[in-house]
Amino acid sequence: MAEKWTPHSWRTKPIEKVPVYPDADALAEVEARLRRYPPLVFAGEARNLKQQLADVAEGRAFLLQGGDCAESFAEFHADNIRDTFRVMLQMAVVLTYGAALPVVKVGRMAGQYAKPRSSDTETIDGVTLTSYRGDCVNGMEFTPEARTPDPQRLLRAHSQSAMTLNLLRAFAQGGYADLQKVHRWNLGFVADSPQTERYADLANRLDETLAFMRACGLSDVPQIHETDFFTSHEALLLNYEECLTRVDSLTGDWYDTSAHLLWIGERTRQPDHAHVEFMRGIANPIACKAGPAMTPDDLLGLIDVLNPRNEAGRLTIIARMGADKVEARLPALIRAVQREGRKVVWACDPMHANMVRSSTGYKTRPFDRILSEVRGFFAVHKAEGTYAGGVHFEMTGQDVTECVGGAKAITEAHLSDRYHTHCDPRLNAEQALELAFLIAESLKDDRSKENGSAVAAAR
Repeated sequence: MAEKWTPHSWRTKPIEKVPVYPDADALAEVEARLRRYPPLVFAGEARNLKQQLADVAEGRAFLLQGGDCAESFAEFHADNIRDTFRVMLQMAVVLTYGAALPVVKVGRMAGQYAKPRSSDTETIDGVTLTSYRGDCVNGMEFTPEARTPDPQRLLRAHSQSAMTLNLLRAFAQGGYADLQKVHRWNLGFVADSPQTERYADLANRLDETLAFMRACGLSDVPQIHETDFFTSHEALLLNYEECLTRVDSLTGDWYDTSAHLLWIGERTRQPDHAHVEFMRGIANPIACKAGPAMTPDDLLGLIDVLNPRNEAGRLTIIARMGADKVEARLPALIRAVQREGRKVVWACDPMHANMVRSSTGYKTRPFDRILSEVRGFFAVHKAEGTYAGGVHFEMTGQDVTECVGGAKAITEAHLSDRYHTHCDPRLNAEQALELAFLIAESLKDDRSKENGSAVAAAR
């Protein structure tokens, strides 16, 4: 039997990739304040997301998860929130048409302020300081003062997350997400893209579909004017997560009210360590990253701990293998899960294992490698007869130059123009939407082939 779980039982386990605060009393004071703060999300919203992810697990919906690598205090602005929300809506509309399925929209927003780092320290010009771990821990500036972990930053992260969620809810329910409006934005993207002819057919067909719906009197249903939008982040700072974990008065279950969905990173997925211990006890839908080193036994062991009741929608496996490894490493994991009858959502993160260092010294991700991993992910699932449930992108609604390639061909020479990320490179709005069109095109082609085969078989 598993040990009894409490929101603080993780404190008895080994833990990786978390900061060491120099002032324990100051940290305790901040934690006490956070415990009195109101929840950021509600248990009912998390249950709604779990139900929608259950549809993804059963092949009846598609997951789109995206947003900042690491949110920053400096870039906190209503326009930035709006623009990322907008491009995710645009991507969702395109993917809905391509997949002919509802798209579940989950933002890496309103809480993605902390990052695990490969090294605890960073050395520049012979000076060694604590690594930057995200704005809710320390500052980017390379000074002893900025790099010292400060618990007061947790309070600011909570405050900005609350304001972000408030705006997201207003956008999602207040008319900004109107399908007609989002489609007009997509038509503008198609008109400005170097790949206009390639995307025009899909955009025109969607235009005809919307015109048909209007003619049938379906333009006033709520689904046309509003949408569900959920938030997620990596549950890295467990003291913060513990403080926002509350008992749901309706079910008696514990929910982490910092976000609708929380995930465990590749570096913190040890089954007997603190992060897995915390995540096994919360009732939220959760996810776990799976890199090329994960074995089938590793994965099945984690599923045993994280989803012992085998609930559809409870657990998402986010594969981040790399374009050169996905077709070699992913099949064994899928086969093990299928053989044991485990219910999970399979999603593709094509960002984290495709990082390269440019000749100009910038970390970047080539667009072609990102697309290659997505295509490899879908190809593996098609070969295995399983469902490729979704995609997970680090992206922004801003016109940054952080990932090379795409239709407008950002080169290494362009990286310095608008390289604004606080951690890893993100797709800009045009690159993210271009990926959505390419994925939708592929999904639509697959559907056409399946329908053709079904017709031929019927004859």
